[in-house]
Amino acid sequence: MVQLRKVHGSENHFFLLDQTTLDEPLNDSELSALAQQVTNPQTGILDGADGVLVVNASEHENVLGQMRVINADGSEASMCGNGLRTVSRYLAEKYHTNQFKVETLTADLQVSRQNDLAPEVPAFSVEISPVRFQPADFPFTNLLGDDALIDQPVPAFVAGLNFTAIAVPNPHLISFVDEATMNGNALGELGASLNGVNEYFPDGVNVSFAQILGKNQLFVRTYERGVGFTNACGTGMSATSLAFAMTHPNLGEFDHTITVYNPGGMVKTRVHQTADHYWIDLIGNATETHLIDVDETELHNANVTNATASIQETTEEAAYLKFVDQLPKVSAIAVKK
Repeated sequence: MVQLRKVHGSENHFFLLDQTTLDEPLNDSELSALAQQVTNPQTGILDGADGVLVVNASEHENVLGQMRVINADGSEASMCGNGLRTVSRYLAEKYHTNQFKVETLTADLQVSRQNDLAPEVPAFSVEISPVRFQPADFPFTNLLGDDALIDQPVPAFVAGLNFTAIAVPNPHLISFVDEATMNGNALGELGASLNGVNEYFPDGVNVSFAQILGKNQLFVRTYERGVGFTNACGTGMSATSLAFAMTHPNLGEFDHTITVYNPGGMVKTRVHQTADHYWIDLIGNATETHLIDVDETELHNANVTNATASIQETTEEAAYLKFVDQLPKVSAIAVKK
């Protein structure tokens, strides 16, 4: 038997699989099939999830492990900030250390344990980088121009809104909106359009709407590529925090803590700039809700179900929801419980 974990960062849920514990690691086709099966609420377990976090050994110097992110549709994401926090917690507890680097698809990122947000709500800080702005980094086509897209109107997307495109390295399209727009249909329609066949972002793009609540305070909602609406998107909140500081410097400050609320709770970010180099610290919960024992064969067969797995619930979700209950209600979009 091997053990999966059901984990979340800001209610962005994943199954975590440590391949170093397997007799034979899953190949890419098997990982894709497993992600599509186990994350589906009908075919999987525990109401599904947004993806599978795969932990592998790393061959990079001074790196504790590697994280791969397999989306619910079987595609692979280059990064996941909420997922990285939960992988960081797993590796910290496995190797009894609190500060280290984790290899991701495009960079080795610094992570560290932080003070708990509340009793039984452990927190980690993870580096979000590299940050890029050029069309080739998304990619987006010359229909949006040949230069970076920073706080510009794109009437073909949503009339009356300005957009900023930032890759961190996941590609994100961001707009600052009022509450009525946040709670309307525009985000879902635009997200679905730009993640289907479209002439602007041929590989799709994550789309976030942000509502400015005050100085260094945001509410962010994301339509995530390969997933759809999520309770939270770590790289989305990070990219939005950077866009906030760049386009609203009187309200969003570099090198200060920014509080970012989302439908799944709250995180903190800090955005940094040195010359033309940008990076973001993403700080938030790393919660384990269930431990799942399953025969390794069922992983290879993409057959993790209530009939094939043994599931043990932790007390951490109750603790997290208690923490969320104490947060201010900052948007008409209710925090999902």
